[in-house]
Amino acid sequence: MTKLTLISSAIFSVLCSQSALAATVTGKVMDDKNQPIKNATIHIHGKTQGVKSNELGEFAIEVDSASQLHISKDNYIDSRIAVTEASKNLAVSLEPTSVETVVVYASALHKNSLEMISPVSVLSGDELRNKSKPTLGETLKGLPGVNASYFGPVSSSPIIRGLDGPRVKITQNGLDASDASRIGPDHATSSDSLAAEQIEVLRGPSTLLYGSGAIGGVVNVVDNRIPTSNIDDLTGAAEYSHDTVSNANTVAAKLETGNEGFNFHFDGTKRSGDDYQTPNFTITDDDGDVEKEDSVENTFIDSETLNFGTSYVGEHLTVGFSYGSIDTDYGIPGHEHHHEHEGETEEEHEEHEDEEAEEAVYAHLEQDRWQGLISYALHNNWIETINLRVGYTDYSHSEIEDGAIGTTFTNKTTEARLNVEHKFADWHGMVGYHYSDSDYDAIGEEAFTPASVTTTNALYLLEEREFGDVTVELGARIEDYKIESQISEAEHGHDHDHDEAEEEHDEETLGYSKSFTNLSVSAGAIWQYKPGHSIATSISHSERAPLSAELLSNGLHIATGTYELGLGYNIEGNEAHFEPENIKQETSTNLDLSFRRFSGDFGYTVNFFYNDIKNFYFQENTGLVYDEEDGLESAIGAHDDAVAVYQFTSKDAELYGIEFDAHYQITSSAMVKVFGDSTRAKLKDDEGNLPRIPANKLGSELQYDLGDLQLTLTGTHYFDQNDVTAFETQTDGYTLFDAQANYQLGLGAVDAQLYINVDNITDELGFVHSSFIKDKAPLPGRNFRFGIRGYF
Repeated sequence: MTKLTLISSAIFSVLCSQSALAATVTGKVMDDKNQPIKNATIHIHGKTQGVKSNELGEFAIEVDSASQLHISKDNYIDSRIAVTEASKNLAVSLEPTSVETVVVYASALHKNSLEMISPVSVLSGDELRNKSKPTLGETLKGLPGVNASYFGPVSSSPIIRGLDGPRVKITQNGLDASDASRIGPDHATSSDSLAAEQIEVLRGPSTLLYGSGAIGGVVNVVDNRIPTSNIDDLTGAAEYSHDTVSNANTVAAKLETGNEGFNFHFDGTKRSGDDYQTPNFTITDDDGDVEKEDSVENTFIDSETLNFGTSYVGEHLTVGFSYGSIDTDYGIPGHEHHHEHEGETEEEHEEHEDEEAEEAVYAHLEQDRWQGLISYALHNNWIETINLRVGYTDYSHSEIEDGAIGTTFTNKTTEARLNVEHKFADWHGMVGYHYSDSDYDAIGEEAFTPASVTTTNALYLLEEREFGDVTVELGARIEDYKIESQISEAEHGHDHDHDEAEEEHDEETLGYSKSFTNLSVSAGAIWQYKPGHSIATSISHSERAPLSAELLSNGLHIATGTYELGLGYNIEGNEAHFEPENIKQETSTNLDLSFRRFSGDFGYTVNFFYNDIKNFYFQENTGLVYDEEDGLESAIGAHDDAVAVYQFTSKDAELYGIEFDAHYQITSSAMVKVFGDSTRAKLKDDEGNLPRIPANKLGSELQYDLGDLQLTLTGTHYFDQNDVTAFETQTDGYTLFDAQANYQLGLGAVDAQLYINVDNITDELGFVHSSFIKDKAPLPGRNFRFGIRGYF
C-alpha cells in the first residue's frame, strides 16, 4: 500500500507540476513597416487568459509556465511565439494580409484558417450575415467545392466535392446535429445559419475526429450558446429582413451579459414565408399534360428557434450549459397527393382542385437540444486542457397529410466527446473518446426505414510537430459501430397472394444486429516556405459502415417518387428478401494537395483532390417498378402509377477535381475575387457516372467600399451537367448575378446597418442537377431582400 501511495503521489505531482510564481511577459506588436498595431489579441495557448495591445502596440500578460503566445489581428497573419517566465520585451512583427484570419474551432488544435493542413472555408462576421439563407445548403453553396442538394428553399443540405448525405457530417459546436436530414433530401437540417457566429467547412483528414463516415467533409456551425470567454457588459443585436420572392419576413435577436465570471446568452429567430416565385417554366403532370408555372407550390415556411445558455469562466475552469428549441412547419414540394375524379363537371373539378390544394403535405419539425461543457486548463508542461462536451437531442419530423399526421420520424441522440490536449516532447496534440447513441424510429405509411439503434464508441488521436518551416500532422481513429433493428417479416417479400396463415407469419419480426470496426488514419504536412505562402498535402484512409437507411430501407418514399431498398435486400424475380450477408464497409483513400498565398494584396488557394472509394454505397435504378397491387414488377408495361425501384448497392468509385479562389486588392477600397470548382465522379471499370453530381461552377465577385457604403456584385456560372447515369437527364447551365449594398448608420451607442440584396438580378431560370425534384423546383427568381440590423 505504501508503494502504491508513493507511485500515485509521483504521478499526481508530475501532472500538477507548475511554477510556484507567475511572471509578467511584456512585448510590442508591430507591422511590416515597424508601426505599432493597436488592439491585437495576445492569448496564451490552451488557456483562457488574453489581453489587447495598447495604442503603442505594447502588452503585458501573466504566465506561470513555459507557454505559447498566440498573437492575432484582423488583416494580419497570426504569429505564435514560445515564452517562459523569463521572457521580456518581445518584439512581435505581423505580416499584412487581405484575407481575414479566424480560428477554426473544428480544427481541435486552435489553428486559424491560414495554418490548417486540410482545406477549410469559413464564413463569419458580416460575410456570413450577408450570405445567410434559411437553409445550410443555400448559405454555403457559393464556397469553392460546396454545392447544395436543393429540395426547394426550405430543405437544402451541403454537398462537398460531390458527396452528401451521411458522408458530410453536420455538427453544432463539434457535436452532431442529430436530425433526420441524412435519411432523405426532403428532411431539413436543424442547424440554423441565422444564429451562427461562424460556419466552418472542413475537408480531408482532419474530419476523421468527427466520425469515420465524414469522408466528404464536416460542416461545423459555431454559436456562442455556451460562452467560453467572460462577458463584462450587456451586448446585443437585432435584425429584421424581408424577401420579396416569397413574401418572407425574418426577425432575429441576441442578448449577452455577464458579471464576475458568470455569463448568459439568449438568441431567437422567427421566419415566415409563402411559396416562392420563379421565372416561367413548364412541368409535365402525371397525365402527361404540360403546364406553365411561375412558382413552386407548397414551399412555405413558418419557423421559430430559441436558444439559452449560461457559463462560468474562471482562470482554470469553464462550466456551461445550453438549451435550444426549434419549431418549424414547411411545405414539401412535389409531395402533394392528387386523386382522379371520373365523370365530374368542370365546377366539380375546380372544387376538387381546391380540396387537393388543401391536401398538400407539409412537415412539422421539432427539436429540443441540451448541451453541456466542462473544460479545465492545467498549468503544467504535459496536459494543457481537459475538455468534455455532452449533448442530448430529441428530434421529431412529422409529415402532415389532410391535417393528420401521416408519418413521423424521430431521432433521440446522446453524445459525449472527451478531449485531452497535451504536449509530449516536441509533439502537440489531442487524444479523445467519442460516444454516440442514436435511437431512430419511423411510424406511418412512409416509414421506409425501420426503427434502429446505432451506437458508436471511438478513440482518436491527433498529433502535430514543427520541423522548422514544416508542420507535420498525424491522426488516427478506431471506432466500434453497432446497429440494431427489428425487421418485419412482411418486408421480406412482396407476394400479395397470401392466405391467413401466411399473413399471420408476415407479422413476425426478425431481430437484426451487426457490428463493424472502422479504422481511419491520416497524415499531412504544411510547408510555410515564406510568410503568407504555403504548400500543404495530406492523405487519409477511412472506413465507413452503412447507415440504417442504406442498409435496411424497404418502402415507398413519396418525397423522391421512388421505392427504396437497402443493401441488406436481395431481389429474386419480383420479390425482395432480407439477406444481409457479406455487407462490406465503404473504404475511402483521399489525397489532397493545396497551394496558398495570403501575403499582401494578392492571394489564392488552389486545392487538388483525388478520392478512391471501394464499396461506394449509392442508389441504383433496378429497372423494376413498385405498384401497390402487384408489388415489384418490370417497368415494361407497368401501370402509370407505379414508381421506380431504387436499391442501395456498392461498387468501386473515384472522385477527383479542383477548387480554387483568388483575390486581388486593387485599391484600399476595391477588391476582386475569382472562385470555382470542378468535380468528376464515376464508377470504376467503365460502369458509368455517379448520380446527381453537382455541375461545375465559375464565379467572380467585386467588392467596393465608399466610406460607410459597401457594395458587392457577384456573378456565378453553373455549367451544363452532361456526365449522367442511365436514368438521369442532362441539366442545362445557367448564370446568376447577385448584388449587395450595406450602409453603416451612426446611431450613438448603436452600430446599425441598412442593407439590400438583389439575388438573381436577371431572373434567370436555373435547375439544380443535384436535386431529386429538379424539374419541379427550379431556383427562385429575382429577389429583393432588404433589412436593418443593429448592435449595441
